[in-house]
Amino acid sequence: MVRVSSRLPTSTRPAASNGLVARIAVQALAAVVAGYLAMAVTAGLGLWAAGAADLPGGFTAVLAAVVVMAAGGKVELSGDAGSLAGTHAELTAMPLTVTLVGALVTGFCFLRPLRHHAVAGTRELLVRAASVVVLWLAGLLGLSALARHDFPITIGVGDEGQNPLTDLFGELLDAVNPTVGFRTDVGPTLFYGLLWILGVLAVALLVSRRTPLPPRLVRYHEPVRPAAFAMLLLLLAYVAVGLVIGIVVAATKGHAAETLAVLLLGLPNVSWLALGVGIGGSWQGKVEGPFGLPMPQVLDGVLRGGGDSPDLSTVDLSSLAEQDARAWWLLPIAAVLLLAAAFLAAVRSPARVRLWQHSLHLGIAFALTMLVVTPLTLVEARFGLSILGIGDLDSLGGEVVLRPDVWKTVGLALLWGLVLGFLGGLLATRVHRKGEVAAQPPK
Repeated sequence: MVRVSSRLPTSTRPAASNGLVARIAVQALAAVVAGYLAMAVTAGLGLWAAGAADLPGGFTAVLAAVVVMAAGGKVELSGDAGSLAGTHAELTAMPLTVTLVGALVTGFCFLRPLRHHAVAGTRELLVRAASVVVLWLAGLLGLSALARHDFPITIGVGDEGQNPLTDLFGELLDAVNPTVGFRTDVGPTLFYGLLWILGVLAVALLVSRRTPLPPRLVRYHEPVRPAAFAMLLLLLAYVAVGLVIGIVVAATKGHAAETLAVLLLGLPNVSWLALGVGIGGSWQGKVEGPFGLPMPQVLDGVLRGGGDSPDLSTVDLSSLAEQDARAWWLLPIAAVLLLAAAFLAAVRSPARVRLWQHSLHLGIAFALTMLVVTPLTLVEARFGLSILGIGDLDSLGGEVVLRPDVWKTVGLALLWGLVLGFLGGLLATRVHRKGEVAAQPPK
């Protein structure tokens, strides 16, 4: 009997290993390029709808800055008005539509090569993740170099309703050509960009049902993946509802370009705020001056309700309902969509999972989801100009603030998840699930 060895010759092993590494590198590059391209297209269309295409020579820089902010980067504003005036500018915000599109495309492309694998080795998975991370940060560094520009500030003189300081010193300011610009803070950008891409890859592995896990992580498949997938669908459902409402508004209420800009740049900012408010969460905010957020009028009305008061207005169900009674619909919408997510998570779980476990899984998953999502809705924007030291920096500027009450919202999410996770599991007992043996008819 002749015994045939199934092992490859020793000389062929390095070649096979090198081929695998090269293939992983190409696949990682494809995922990074696809992610950045999707973000750039989305941001570009949003900026075009917002009228940024008419910016004097700065569209490319603004586009790069939006993509950098969407990937977690930090863009700093600066102003220069010579020795006659002081300026101050600040911006903290994430264009979450661009963020969401980039995360979905990058995550999908990262998982796609693994879809036919029966087992994912720990080393191979780490190499794939490391390749994507390194290439992603390299791309972010390149975009950071492009995201820098200065724009001239045009100040009218003698217009009705102008600040008296503008009338008095407008010609002097025109003489020194005041400007406002932006630059990328590279250090924080790379740090938060690293957290962003690691989070995207981790969430992609958590929500994927078919992608294999390393042997040591297989035991977390059943308690984690069904609830994680349900939370992703919950967030996407809110975005889809907001998209439909936005399209209807654009078609019937006018201002189609402005509405399209909001949809392409900040739709999840509003949609996920609606989710948090629907479960009883709250935000603190204020809008002052000529600046504002591209937001629904009901939200803008609440934020401007404080007038010149230094106190922030509270954005919650009651304050929104004071502006528009239809805001109360956010409560039943949250209950129905979260119950649907709980039911889906229970159906995708094995039949042996008990009701209290469904409750616990969804409670923890929903709390963690809101812990991640809620801080992303933070917006802080300020611009001020004081002339010859007269007045403060807000005398010719404005301020927009929207800060979430994170821990209040997360605590309520935990309670909602525990209750509706139990109800969803109870509803799923009537559905045949994995691991369940059908009852045999009596003979």
